[in-house]
Amino acid sequence: MRKKGKYKRAEKFVMKMKKIQEETKATLGNMQKEMKKYTDRKKAEVDKYKVGDLVILSTKDLKY
Repeated sequence: MRKKGKYKRAEKFVMKMKKIQEETKATLGNMQKEMKKYTDRKKAEVDKYKVGDLVILSTKDLKY
C-alpha cells in the first residue's frame, strides 16, 4: 500500500504528464478532423455503374 503525499514530486510529475497526455490527445483529434476536411474537399463523386453499363477499361497495367 502506498501512502498519499509521501512522494510529492512523483505525484506532481504524474499529474503534469497526464495533463500533457490529455492536451496531446485533444490536439491530435483536432488535427485529424482538419486533415479529413482537406482530404474530403479533393474527393470526387464516384459514378455508380449498373449491370449492363458499357465502360472503357485501360489495359495499361494488365500483364499478358
